[in-house]
Amino acid sequence: MSSPKTRKPKVCSPPRNSSPDDQHQDQDSRIEYLDRKLSELGIRIKDADTRKVTGEVFDEVTLLALYKLVKKNVITSVGGSISTGKEASVFLAGKLDDSGNEISAAIKIYRLRTGNFTTMSEYIIGDPRFSGIRRTHKDIIFAWTQKEFSNLSRTREAGIPCPTPYAFDRNILVMQFLGEGNIAYPQMRQRLPGTPAEAYEETIGLIRDLYQKAHLIHGDLSEYNILTGPDGLILIDMAQAVIPEHPRAYNFLFRDIKNINRFFANKCKTTDEHELFRDIVGEEFFEI
Repeated sequence: MSSPKTRKPKVCSPPRNSSPDDQHQDQDSRIEYLDRKLSELGIRIKDADTRKVTGEVFDEVTLLALYKLVKKNVITSVGGSISTGKEASVFLAGKLDDSGNEISAAIKIYRLRTGNFTTMSEYIIGDPRFSGIRRTHKDIIFAWTQKEFSNLSRTREAGIPCPTPYAFDRNILVMQFLGEGNIAYPQMRQRLPGTPAEAYEETIGLIRDLYQKAHLIHGDLSEYNILTGPDGLILIDMAQAVIPEHPRAYNFLFRDIKNINRFFANKCKTTDEHELFRDIVGEEFFEI
């Protein structure tokens, strides 16, 4: 006799308010519904603010992904919002360490309804690592999540500071929380490590190491996606990073250099973009 198949939890559509004019009550109903479903899946929501965001981010696909991550003991709870953008929201989460104690992690949830399909496609299509994916909206976002996990893993293996990725499922990425207590480290635009000149050299060093050691190009580097930690700068938001084989890889690299020079232009002396580009890719790049 064949073994019975494991049944996935049934997640029904949330109840809709009978009056279309009462949007506030409809949103409250959805939050209450999602809170109940998350509880049924064994996921604890820690505070009221998080409940508000769940009404915008958590849909049926996301709930199923969370369910799988909880069942695999990847996460134990969902806490407050760390950041919210058009394409993704990042939450604090509980995770068990090797000793069985709950520690802080971060979960990044890409929005299935509002993710920028066009922008994501620009970085994914042409990347030989993801040549076989279908070009539907949902598949692109799932690939985007997997791509960030892969890029973070590759960056960490090269010894470059970034969040440690723990797991991913569908549109959810679980990774190391970078902060103290429940407060995330500041962005580089908010705090520089050392003098501007030192921070500039460290940032250029990250771009160089990412290319030469991890064979990656960030592709969207700016003062907003570099954090200042106690030991120096940390790269984040790595989903769009591409390998040099991508057809637009070197355009992205030159743009990264220009963005960093723009930020530091009125803070310290910067090096010409073309000179930096040549130094990073090496002279052999220009030998045809």
